Amino acid sequence: MNIGIIGAGAIAHFLLNEINKKQLNTLQIQSVFVRDREKYRMLEEEYGVRLYTELTEFLNTEIDIVVEVAEIEAVKSLIPAVLRKKDVILISIGALADRETLTNIVQIAEQSGNQIYLPSGAIGGVDLLQNANALGTVTHVSLTTRKPASTLINEPIQEEKVVFKGKATDAIMQFPKNMNVSIVLALAGIGFDKTQVCLVADPHIDQNVHEIKMIGDFGEAMLTVKNNPLSENPKTSYLAAISILGTLQRINGHLLIGR
Repeated sequence: MNIGIIGAGAIAHFLLNEINKKQLNTLQIQSVFVRDREKYRMLEEEYGVRLYTELTEFLNTEIDIVVEVAEIEAVKSLIPAVLRKKDVILISIGALADRETLTNIVQIAEQSGNQIYLPSGAIGGVDLLQNANALGTVTHVSLTTRKPASTLINEPIQEEKVVFKGKATDAIMQFPKNMNVSIVLALAGIGFDKTQVCLVADPHIDQNVHEIKMIGDFGEAMLTVKNNPLSENPKTSYLAAISILGTLQRINGHLLIGR
């Protein structure tokens, strides 16, 4: 499967290393869309890719799917045009908290027949939630996220501090760079207004810790995920990066588990 990437940050470098440099199975990154070609020109020689600054030219290359690893604004400004021509994997899921953006790209996908893939990112249990709610009978979904205090507040603290508690809708508005996981849960389950979120600044941890709870006719489930950072960028979850790789492998595979 030939892959195009939008963005050239830490996750893009991770994917280029794992796929192109290590020659991973039948996956190959061929094209990378960037704003500044000169800044990233070394990627062409190191990973055997072509850089593009014109979106139409990028989309006209022989790629089967586009992976967005840029930023929320890239989703809003670029993905509608991309989705009209290609399947898309999105990592900047925070863009979908905007109802207009979400509605727009879903409509484009329906009209074009192309697919939007949302990796589970830094959490797990998304397939369980989708299955449990197949009949609309999940009644409770909550997420408690603990992050190192220094990543959420400026002043030093000695004990953990709740910096937000409420609906996913409000959590996303107040902490757009920290709540992608709540967006995934809300879309997979009972929606932004019914998904409860608690965000905690903890001075005693150096990992992001996500605790998920769901209740419904199926029973009850609880899951805890402790994330190590991506070596290329400590602000990025390693699990978020490999969730994209796992999504690509499943799309390209023939034995589908949990899809």
